[in-house]
Amino acid sequence: MNTEAPLADPAYRSGYIAIVGRPNVGKSTLLNRLVGQKISITSKKSQTTRHRIHGIFTDAHSQFVFVDTPGFQTRHKSRLNSGMNRLVTQTLRDVDVVILVIEAMHFDDRDKLVVKLLPKNKPVVLALNKIDRLPDKSQLLPFLEKTSKEFDFAALVPVSAENGGRLPELIAAIRPHLPQNPPLFQEDEVTDRDERFIAAELVREKLFRLLGEEIPYSTSVIIDQFVMEGELRRIHASIVVDKSGQKAIVIGKDGEKLKLIATQARKDMEESFGGKVYLKVWVKVKSGWAEDARTLKSLGYE
Repeated sequence: MNTEAPLADPAYRSGYIAIVGRPNVGKSTLLNRLVGQKISITSKKSQTTRHRIHGIFTDAHSQFVFVDTPGFQTRHKSRLNSGMNRLVTQTLRDVDVVILVIEAMHFDDRDKLVVKLLPKNKPVVLALNKIDRLPDKSQLLPFLEKTSKEFDFAALVPVSAENGGRLPELIAAIRPHLPQNPPLFQEDEVTDRDERFIAAELVREKLFRLLGEEIPYSTSVIIDQFVMEGELRRIHASIVVDKSGQKAIVIGKDGEKLKLIATQARKDMEESFGGKVYLKVWVKVKSGWAEDARTLKSLGYE
């Protein structure tokens, strides 16, 4: 990998950019679009993202290290959510630039709570997401003017994370605010997370997508085994639920639901990893895990 050209360029810029917002505004979808690969899982269920995930985009003159964060949670009070909220506030202290993602034509008290967390000493770019769903685009300008009064934003950019609309404009708005640095990662890297982590996240995504409100958001996934056998990845994963009734829901009648979760997760893994995957999934009951400090730490939440 040749990084001599960027390193020799005194105008080269690189830095960390936090992507923040309330749950379900499209933060993870935006991250995946910006880096051109699925590295952060998405679903309609709140709090799908739990960890800080770095997505890396590199061009000829700059490197953007985007940091996907959990949606700041105000409704559900638990040790798990407290840890995720701390992660959001810590991330805001550590980065160079912040992207606040809100949904087009929607700015409510939940968004205002996130605005209160925004640092006053760092540039914040407002990304107005889901503009592709607006039947009347003339509504955008008045809404942007109203929203701009909520905070001293460095820029306001309407985007569509779903179809990639106006993402080059978002990149252009961020670039001037990055510090002049050499690249922080290799040019071909797209995330700081390893395949073991991504495998667990892909199983969890299918769990939420296929079961929706039937299963609580606190459900988690542990990778018990990840072994390379030539070009084959042999992966054993455990879905951790809080109650035995939830285990029955995940397994489904004659095991059909669990089989579907595993099949769809395996296909996504093979696409992400570029090779064959053997995936075996079990379901385990661990009561009260979302409130247990030791379990949360072992799962990387605290």
